[in-house]
Amino acid sequence: MVRLNRIYTRTGDDGTTSLVGGERVGKDDPRIEAFGTVDELNACIGLVREANSRQGSDAEARAVLDADLEHIQQTLFNLGSGLATRMETRWPGQPVVHDADVTALEARIDAMNEELPALESFVLPGGGPVGAALHLARTVCRRAERRTLELARTDAVAPADIMYLNRLSDLLFVASRWVARRHGEPEALWMP
Repeated sequence: MVRLNRIYTRTGDDGTTSLVGGERVGKDDPRIEAFGTVDELNACIGLVREANSRQGSDAEARAVLDADLEHIQQTLFNLGSGLATRMETRWPGQPVVHDADVTALEARIDAMNEELPALESFVLPGGGPVGAALHLARTVCRRAERRTLELARTDAVAPADIMYLNRLSDLLFVASRWVARRHGEPEALWMP
């Protein structure tokens, strides 16, 4: 259990922050950039969930998407835990992303994709408020993936962390199409 009694500590006033384990690094360190962007992604998904709770007449679709997104938010906290800890200082039982989390995303993508028509062009971000918010989350997810890859060039990162972000961006794209279809929202295609 995590207990946060005091929110401000003044220890970061010098431009540094602590990794899990206590090591101080600059707030612009690639590791901080990686898990900070994962945190931003989690906030975007929170906005998607709020929009989802208010849109569309398909209550089943709202419930399914909300359950998926809540699970993703929990997993993103695990991902942040892993990224905030150097590989050599991780401990047994630490919340991290596992290969099974990637496989679970693939199963959800496949299930949603079964309900969708084949794409004949690129999709313009939109598809109603929830679809558009999912597209925004997808772009932040891609940035989180880029930041994690950047970190991996200089420091060890668990392969599952990168795979999870890559697959999650795919799921967010498919979910945007799926929710637009379930709520009868038009999907605009790119016309080159």
